Amino acid sequence: MKYECDVIEDLLPLYKDGACSPASAKAVEEHLTECPRCSEMLARMNDITIDEMMISEKENVIGSQTRYFKRRSTLVGSVFAGIFALPILVCLIVNLATGHGLSWFFIVLAAMLIPASLTVVPMLARENRFFLSITSFAVSLLTLLGVVCLYTGGKWFFVAASACLFGLTVLFGPMLAAKSPLRERLGRSKGLTVMAASTVTFFVMMLCIGLFAKAAGYYRLAFGISVPVVAMVWVLFLLIRYLPVGKTAKTGLVIAAVFGAVRLCNELIVFVMEKTLAKGEVMLYTQTPDLYLYIGIGVGAVIALLGLLGKKRR
Repeated sequence: MKYECDVIEDLLPLYKDGACSPASAKAVEEHLTECPRCSEMLARMNDITIDEMMISEKENVIGSQTRYFKRRSTLVGSVFAGIFALPILVCLIVNLATGHGLSWFFIVLAAMLIPASLTVVPMLARENRFFLSITSFAVSLLTLLGVVCLYTGGKWFFVAASACLFGLTVLFGPMLAAKSPLRERLGRSKGLTVMAASTVTFFVMMLCIGLFAKAAGYYRLAFGISVPVVAMVWVLFLLIRYLPVGKTAKTGLVIAAVFGAVRLCNELIVFVMEKTLAKGEVMLYTQTPDLYLYIGIGVGAVIALLGLLGKKRR
């Protein structure tokens, strides 16, 4: 034989993967015709049974571990559920023993749903844990508000509920949109959907406040002030999200837009408030000097111009 088996054995893995040079491949093939031992070694290398067994074993180990941790999570979640059930049971017994019926028992029951939604639900949920936890937290919070409102005989539920929904949408909306199952369904419209949801819940909150307050001129004043501000936020969002320019140019345009929008919103708010003044009333307000407005817009325009020129050079 022209080559020693030790040399050919070192080349066999490369030959099997087709990674050796033509000259080396030819040398290996010539040696294989003369050496049964090296031919058998190559046959063992080409046998994928062992690889399939290892892959199957790995999947079995991962599957068994996954099932183990799921069982542990379910067990821990059940223990937490039992812990939360204890004070509810105690309150029920005390409530009935003192002859108060089931009055404040429902308040305690609704209150215990809030920590349960943040501890028990993530442990028991098989998938989409964050989505289910935040959803159950919002439902339990609204349930608590409703029970307290009924118990106290108040009429403020829709004001408190709409305000909580608006806050939860602003706080958790971006995180929910970035996780399953909303991430797959929303695609590239996540930011637009969160902005739309925040806007809708904000105006629902304003509407509920108006229905509760029943103050004369409320809607004209409230929406006259809030609509310009919301419009400014939308303009900034659309500039940041959809304007097809570089980061530097976009930063400059946003700076200029902020200064211009703040001034415009201020003028609109003052106009609306002046229209709501009764005869003889005086309104005092401050206004940003024009110099600051010009400086802000000028700085933003310079940054945007530098960004556009830099992009053209590249």
